[in-house]
Amino acid sequence: MKQSVGVRGPARLAWRPYLQLLRLPNLPTAAADVLAGYAVAGLPGTGALLWLLPAGLALYAGGVVLNDAHDAALDAVERPERPIPSGQIGRGRAFALGYALLGIGVAAAFAAGSVSGRIAMLLAAAVLLYDAWSKHRPLWGALNMGACRGLNLLLGVSAAPALLGERWHLALLPLAYVAAITAVSRGEVHGGRRATGALALGLLYAVLLGLLAIAWSPAVSGWALLPFLLLLMFRVLPPFWRAYLQPQPGPIRRAVQAGVLSLIVLDAAIAAGHGGLLYGLALLALLPLSLLAARTFAVT
Repeated sequence: MKQSVGVRGPARLAWRPYLQLLRLPNLPTAAADVLAGYAVAGLPGTGALLWLLPAGLALYAGGVVLNDAHDAALDAVERPERPIPSGQIGRGRAFALGYALLGIGVAAAFAAGSVSGRIAMLLAAAVLLYDAWSKHRPLWGALNMGACRGLNLLLGVSAAPALLGERWHLALLPLAYVAAITAVSRGEVHGGRRATGALALGLLYAVLLGLLAIAWSPAVSGWALLPFLLLLMFRVLPPFWRAYLQPQPGPIRRAVQAGVLSLIVLDAAIAAGHGGLLYGLALLALLPLSLLAARTFAVT
């Protein structure tokens, strides 16, 4: 009996660095992007979704793994507790895992359809561009990361390819939202600037106004969307306002965590407007999973 327990313990602990590397609390947010896009597509048959959902998850996971692999030297100074600089996962193994996940994501998307596959290829290219180049450039990095989330939403919309030309503009909402998070996140370690906090707040307000405008569209169920819009305001505006007033690592880190996890609320708003209140609530049920995982694993 003792030997059995002893085997399970180390095995369980061996998985922990990988779950941290994959940003476990954030994975439901990637699923929410695809599910929201699927609602925008009109909730077509589930055949495509069975491929698109794992595609979105794999592409996101591959991106965060490669991000840490590229940042290993910097993290050794600023965040030595992370899996790669702490020696729990080798950098080469992380690169191999990240590229494998991107490949799996693209292959799964092509299994759903050629249009989905091409969007996944664009998303993978955007991930690689961010990890290797644009994240070191404040403006381009924020826009690049936002584009990754927008493309993940469009991956869900590609379940009905004919609607992409009509509804692609909805990808601008996660683009602007994530650009706000990415911009302010640069101050997580050493603190930021109030000008950056003001920019992030401006982008958040633009997203909230965009959702309000969408709620008035005759093709959208505004009454179903509005409760999620109010919840999003409640979750993100106070911490981002505090990060603006006090651009120190602590408030900034809390704002980033709230923003990342509240992506699920943004997606639920889009989903409720296009798929109905019950669908939005079902998507919102991913939020407690992220919050629970965030108690044990870091979000950023």
